[in-house]
Amino acid sequence: MRIVVPVKHVPDIHSDRQLTEDGRVARGAEDGTLNELDENAVEAALQLVEALGAEGRASSEVVALTVGPVESEAALRKAYQLGVDTAVRVTDDAVAGSDVFGTARAVAAGIRRLAQDGPVDLVITGMAALDGLGSVVPALLSAELGLPQLALAARLSVVDGVAEISRDLDGVTEVLTAPLPAVVSVTDHVNTPRYPNFKLIMAARTKDVTVWDLAELGLDPAEVGEGAARARVVSSGPRPPREPAEIVTDKGEGGVALAEYLIRNDLV
Repeated sequence: MRIVVPVKHVPDIHSDRQLTEDGRVARGAEDGTLNELDENAVEAALQLVEALGAEGRASSEVVALTVGPVESEAALRKAYQLGVDTAVRVTDDAVAGSDVFGTARAVAAGIRRLAQDGPVDLVITGMAALDGLGSVVPALLSAELGLPQLALAARLSVVDGVAEISRDLDGVTEVLTAPLPAVVSVTDHVNTPRYPNFKLIMAARTKDVTVWDLAELGLDPAEVGEGAARARVVSSGPRPPREPAEIVTDKGEGGVALAEYLIRNDLV
C-alpha cells in the first residue's frame, strides 16, 4: 500500500502570528513547525502500513508531501522523524499567495506526479491547518483528484481494498466506507501521534527530499497563486492590546460584582 500524507508548515500556534504587507501569513523556519493536526494523519498512515506488515502483506510506503517555500522543508523533516519513508516538496514562486483552491490544486498535481511512479492507494490528511482553519482542503483535494472522500474520521481501517471510517456526531456514530483509492481526513481523536525516537531524529537530518516545481508537475502557474485566488486580504492591523484585568477583592459580595460585570459587558 502506498499512502500520501499532505502536510503543512505553519507558524507555531503559540507564537505571535502576523500578516505581511501583502496580506500573507508571515512564515519562517525559526518559529514554524509541522501542522499539529497533520501529525495525526502521519500516525494514521504509519499504523496502517505497520498493520499490513504484521500480516505479512506486501511492502508499503508512506510519502509526506508539502507545498511551500524552502522553509517548509522543516515540516518534512519532522514527518521523517515520525517515520515516513519519503518526502516531497513542491516549491515554485508562482504558488505564493494561493488560497485553499490553489493549494488543493497544487497538492493534487503533486499526488498525480507521484502516481506516475506507482499507484497511490490512499491520501490521508489532517482535518485542518492551524494557521487558517479553513478545513476545506481535504474536500477540494478529493474533487481535484476525482476520488471519494471520507471526512473527519475518528477511527480508520482498510480491509480488502476498502477504507472504513467512523465519526461521532451529536448522539450518533456514522460508519462510512469507500473503495480505494480514496481521500480520508482524520481528526485529533483518531490516535495519539508517537514521539520520535533518537535514531529517526538523527536520520531525518540527512534524508533526501525530492523537490518539484510547477513545470515538472505539468501545472499552469495561472491556476495557482495570488492571481488565481478567489479571496484576498484587503487590510489588516495588529491585534489590539488586552485590557488590564479587573481584580475584585471578595468581601462577601463577589457574586454580585461578577454578575454586574457580565451584565455590563453583555455577556449574559
